[in-house]
Amino acid sequence: MSKIIFLDVDGTLVDYEGNLPQSAVEAIRRARAKGHKVYFCTGRSKAEVYPPLWDIGLDGMIGGNGSYVEDQEKEIFHQCLTPDQCKRVVDWCHSRGLEFYLESNSGLYASEKFEQAALETMREYSRRKDNPKADTMTVRDAFPDMIFGAGLYRDDVNKISYILSSYQDFLDAQALFPDMKSGTWGGVGETALFGDLGVRDIDKGKAIDALLRHLGASREDTIAFGDAKVDIPMLEYCAYGVAMGNGGAEIRAMAHLVTDDVDQDGLYKAFEKLELT
Repeated sequence: MSKIIFLDVDGTLVDYEGNLPQSAVEAIRRARAKGHKVYFCTGRSKAEVYPPLWDIGLDGMIGGNGSYVEDQEKEIFHQCLTPDQCKRVVDWCHSRGLEFYLESNSGLYASEKFEQAALETMREYSRRKDNPKADTMTVRDAFPDMIFGAGLYRDDVNKISYILSSYQDFLDAQALFPDMKSGTWGGVGETALFGDLGVRDIDKGKAIDALLRHLGASREDTIAFGDAKVDIPMLEYCAYGVAMGNGGAEIRAMAHLVTDDVDQDGLYKAFEKLELT
């Protein structure tokens, strides 16, 4: 019976340097040739899904950690922050001296000083992911098409990430913006590097449910692959969940299967074990 497969991107499909293993490409193409459907299910917005990924050949994507759903290039669901929510966050970040960027399907829009302010933060994030090039990387290496200092009041924003000057920034944002989903990334608790604000009451699991209703498909036929805490809702929702070997302790503990690391052909090996290829 054909399956519907959901793949996180960073740390699952590609490694933390953005390298795409050829074995993963081969696994996906073989699975689709057997009649399985394959979708990205990522925190990235569509503007961050660059051509090498689309060139694999997929059936669609879930982006923004669940705020956007697309099937066969057709938009199924898209819930953005409201213009008022976007403006309030932008104004708050400016007033607090926090640099930030807006994540939209049309592009990534960064605050005026983000490129300079984020340099050490992005390098530290890369060090934590064991990127050997972390000490020489630039913000443009991480975000090649980012637009700086323009169009910051928008109506098409999936979520907003901001550099934490301290963990108190996150706590204050959580209290100030109860109408949005507040989180952190790049670390746990006080070690986090970024805060983010997005659409409340969405996650990857709920987005998969919306896609299945569109497809008229059953969750019994679903398999999810992830590496991080944000992926847990989709592994919980799907009938079968696979964690990457490089994944965090929480997702490895709750997964049905833990495969090898992304750069050790983990995706390919799991596809083979589950007889998807």
